[in-house]
Amino acid sequence: MRFPGGAGDGAQTETTASEGIGWSPVVQEDRKTTDALHSDAARLPRPDRRRIMTVANQKGGVGKTTSTVNLATALAVQGLSVLVVDLDPQGNASTALGVEHQSGVPSVYELLLGNVGVADVAAPSAQSERLACVPATIDLAGAEVELVTMVAREARLREALTPEVLDELDYDYVLIDCPPSLGLLTVNALVAAHEVVIPIQCEYYALEGLGQLLNNIDLVQSHLNPSLGISTVLLTMYDGRTKLAEQVTAEVRGYFGERALRTVIPRSVKISEAPGYGQTILGYDPRSRGSMSYLDAAREIAERGTERETA
Repeated sequence: MRFPGGAGDGAQTETTASEGIGWSPVVQEDRKTTDALHSDAARLPRPDRRRIMTVANQKGGVGKTTSTVNLATALAVQGLSVLVVDLDPQGNASTALGVEHQSGVPSVYELLLGNVGVADVAAPSAQSERLACVPATIDLAGAEVELVTMVAREARLREALTPEVLDELDYDYVLIDCPPSLGLLTVNALVAAHEVVIPIQCEYYALEGLGQLLNNIDLVQSHLNPSLGISTVLLTMYDGRTKLAEQVTAEVRGYFGERALRTVIPRSVKISEAPGYGQTILGYDPRSRGSMSYLDAAREIAERGTERETA
C-alpha cells in the first residue's frame, strides 16, 4: 500500500531553514508517513457492527501476539477505535502497547473474576489515541484453576464484553490475544468472539497441530457460540527468497481459500525488535516493510467486513 506522499513514493522535498535544526532525511520520511496515515485517504470504513476477533494458534512462535498488536495499531492509526484484550499471562501484548502490567495493576484477571468492568481496566496505549488495552499480569497464570469452579466458566470474558459495555466505550474492533494453548483462557476468547484470526508462519510444519485448533473452534461453535467462525488467516514470517515460503503459502491458500489474506507479513528483524522498546512496528519503524504490510493487512480486514460467510 502506498500512501500519498508516503515513504518510498519517490517524492522529493527541498530542505529549508524553516525546517529547523532537527531536520534529517529520516525525520522527514517519518513525518511524511505520519501525515499520510492521518490523512482522510488513509481512513478505514467503520464496520456495520462491532467486530470481536480472537487471534489464536496454540503453536508458539507464529507471530500471534505480534500480529494482534500490530493489526490493532494499524486499524487505530487509520481511524478506527480499537481495544486489545491481553489474555496471555506473559503479558507480551501489554508490553508491546506500552501498558503497565506488573502484579497489582488492575487487569484482565480481575475482569474475568467479575471484580471490575472493562472501563476500569482498559488503559490507553501511546501507539494511538484510538487504541486501548486490557493488560495481563502474572496473576492471570492461576486464573484457569480458579475459573474451573465458577458458573459458566467458559463465558466469563463474554459476560464482561457485553454489547452494552462496548457500545458505551464505542469500540469498532476488539482484538483478543490468546496464550499458546487450547486451555480455558483460549476457550473464553473463542466464546467471546465473532471471528477467529489464525496467524500461520511460513515455515516447515506450519499446519502441524492446526487440526486440533480447528476442532476446538468447531466444538465452541456447536455448543457455546454459534456465531463464531474463521474469518482471517494471516501468513507471517514470509521470506520470498525461499521455495518453502511459497509452498506453505500455496498450501494455506489452497486449504483456506479467500479467508487467507492476500497480504503476507515478511520476516523482519525490526518487527522482532519493536516490543523491546515498548512499541509496535508502526511506532518503532513506520517506514519499514513490516509496518506497511500490517497497514495493508488491516485495510484488507476492514474492507472485507463481516458479511462474507465464515466457517
